[in-house]
Amino acid sequence: MKNKLLAVKSGFILRLSGVLASLLWTLVMHAQSVPHPYLNPQKFEKEINGKKTGIAFLKNKKGMTVAITNFGARLVSVIVPDKTGNPVDVVVGFNSIDAYIQAVGRNYGATVGRYANRMAKGQFTLDGTTYQLPLNNNGNNIHGGPNGFNEQVWDWVEKSDRAVTLAYLSKDGENGFPGNLKVQITFSLNDQNELKIAYTAETDKKTVLNLTNHSYFNLEGGGSVTGYQVYINADHYTPVNEAMIPTGEIVPVTNTPFDLRKPTIISSVVDAPHPQLKYGGGFDHNFVLNKQKGGKTPELAATAYSPKTGILMKVFTTEPGIQFFTANTLKGVDKDRNGKPINAREAFCFETQHFPDAPNHPNFPSTLLSPGEQFQSVTIYQLLTQ
Repeated sequence: MKNKLLAVKSGFILRLSGVLASLLWTLVMHAQSVPHPYLNPQKFEKEINGKKTGIAFLKNKKGMTVAITNFGARLVSVIVPDKTGNPVDVVVGFNSIDAYIQAVGRNYGATVGRYANRMAKGQFTLDGTTYQLPLNNNGNNIHGGPNGFNEQVWDWVEKSDRAVTLAYLSKDGENGFPGNLKVQITFSLNDQNELKIAYTAETDKKTVLNLTNHSYFNLEGGGSVTGYQVYINADHYTPVNEAMIPTGEIVPVTNTPFDLRKPTIISSVVDAPHPQLKYGGGFDHNFVLNKQKGGKTPELAATAYSPKTGILMKVFTTEPGIQFFTANTLKGVDKDRNGKPINAREAFCFETQHFPDAPNHPNFPSTLLSPGEQFQSVTIYQLLTQ
């Protein structure tokens, strides 16, 4: 009788162990199938102008997760562990396509083009022909105009858990630009916490091109960024006039608030009594990067560091410039994914680029793209803790 009881008891324990093991396995598999802690892929499914939007996720072995939507080829989310291991989303964004569509700000996380930044009077000349672009920024053109690349539904080319490639055909005459322009962007993530954005483009007619990613970053997941330390590897910058259009000068940063060649707390310089800072209400300027390798290999351009979270962002790029923007124009109208108003200086942008208004300044690096040439550009955002 005793042996029978032991056998029954042993059998029950084995069955219970099996049930528990099965339950544990189910939970593990479910956890692996959940691509993001709070983004619901269904909320990114919509049809815009006959094309379907969606979202893709990248993940590495160190707990870094990246979310990308084909609406505007934009970064929706970048989650990394802070110095205590807690996850922080360092990209200011929203939880649905509808929220991006309804936002007053049109560039959260987006790829902007065909020409990022400003173009004086929305005009440039190629081979004697003057092209007129839409005027959408105080009598000038910014980020290519309304319905630019940030508003387009891009085509999925490839998707995996480490890389996503998107493509878009900008037709001849779109927003006033000449040439049928084919653009591809690959977002890839490695185990060194490097998010790489690689751009390529080709045209069938001479055109101008300047592409960048317009993510608003916050290394604490929200709140003011003025306590961050910022470094920019630039001996010079391009000053602007009151309309924020470059004057054409390239001037030294020495003895100005623009000297960020050593890690500098933003609050110590952003409100300095300097006319350039008054024009932009803070930093909204192009820095001329110090380049050592001719631009073909990504080089260190800038860093930002939050002492609170210990998150350090390093930016490497092949581009000749970077726009440092302290989000001075955000007015709290849009609310982030947590329902909190997005206010001025509660984010920053590191927009790697060619210079603003370059087609109208022969002394600036050229943005001309001709048939038979391939535009190539690489920017890497590396996120570490220290």
